[in-house]
Amino acid sequence: MHYLCTDFNKDCMENISRPDYVEKIERLYGKGLIIALTGQRRVGKSFIMKQLIQRLEESEKKCNIIYIDKDDEKFAAIRTHSELTEYVAEHLSESIPNYLFVDEVQNIANFELSLRSFHAKEECEIIISGSNAKILSSELSTFLSGRCVEYHIQSLDYVEFLSFHHLPDDNQSLLSYLSNGGMPQLSRIGLDERDLIDDYLKNVYNTIILKDIVEREEIRNVPLLKNLVRFLGDNVGKIISASSVVRYLKGQQIDSSTKVILNYLEYLCNAYIINRVNRYDIHGKRLFELNDKFYFEDIGIRNSLIGSNRLPSIEKVIENVVFLHLIRLGYDVTVGQLQKSEIDFVAQKKNQTLYVQTTYLLSTEETIKREFGNLLLIADNHPKIVVSMDDLFDGTNYQGIRHYHLRSFLQMKELG
Repeated sequence: MHYLCTDFNKDCMENISRPDYVEKIERLYGKGLIIALTGQRRVGKSFIMKQLIQRLEESEKKCNIIYIDKDDEKFAAIRTHSELTEYVAEHLSESIPNYLFVDEVQNIANFELSLRSFHAKEECEIIISGSNAKILSSELSTFLSGRCVEYHIQSLDYVEFLSFHHLPDDNQSLLSYLSNGGMPQLSRIGLDERDLIDDYLKNVYNTIILKDIVEREEIRNVPLLKNLVRFLGDNVGKIISASSVVRYLKGQQIDSSTKVILNYLEYLCNAYIINRVNRYDIHGKRLFELNDKFYFEDIGIRNSLIGSNRLPSIEKVIENVVFLHLIRLGYDVTVGQLQKSEIDFVAQKKNQTLYVQTTYLLSTEETIKREFGNLLLIADNHPKIVVSMDDLFDGTNYQGIRHYHLRSFLQMKELG
């Protein structure tokens, strides 16, 4: 018996896969955990879920797949956990392995009650996804009480961007990625449709603001929230405190308070519009409690908010995409503080530590001394990297510090 609760359009998959995610998720089958795909809206969580289903159909001939898509009117009747439990019970098989996929699970009231029950009875593998702050935030761990492992799905990285858009690996393609970002839907819109791209990205952004923040948190001052996001977009890579934001807004004749700004920043992080990065004292090996940096989950959304004059902010964009790549590779990332100097990123994973500096071009002796010199001040022997857009120096070594062109860096699977 092989039962698929709803058909999905396989043509939309266009034979483009995201194997880094799919293969890691597949390794969790049979481990006794609920798998949750989390991330910003429209980054491709449903796409990955459908790829998982397709791979099961191809590799495991005797399995029972139950697929519930809460964006599909076909499943409108499943509104509560009781209705979910009843529906799944009707479609479970007793003779072959069961796989339950629920897309947009947050649209089912108290869904966690059903999932905990299914999990306790070991009736099926459970894979869920959602695009609401309720499932994107730390509340998910509370709902499922340690039974769940989250996979944070990001928008396309540079390699995936090339694949989705059928582009060569060259500097023109890189500039397109830095400008447009990695939302998968852009492959249908077309990269030459500049106005349509901006409209689409702003629509995604406005949906996140409305559905995942304003409605959920009952925000009344929406203009303040949007002004805050634009401020963050214009100050990517800068140390930001709530009090500095309040002072800036006051200069724009907008009243606010430190408490409100701190709350709004938390809401934006929970909805995966932005990522908060703490500062790390390299000598003291401790985290600072105040003043963080913020990077956007998708650089295209950031660019659409700032406007069309993007080249003057190229260093901010480079720093943002380097951060996203480090996260994609599984690093915990902080900003390094070294006496009066700053290291763009301290990336840590297991027992590995990596220091990364970013810049646009190593065009002057002053720039070279700043980017490489700050890293040379670090006394330990952990790997150190400088990333820029200089073709000439790609792969070269400067006093033990490796330099990479941004294109090369964004294609690396292992660092250090």
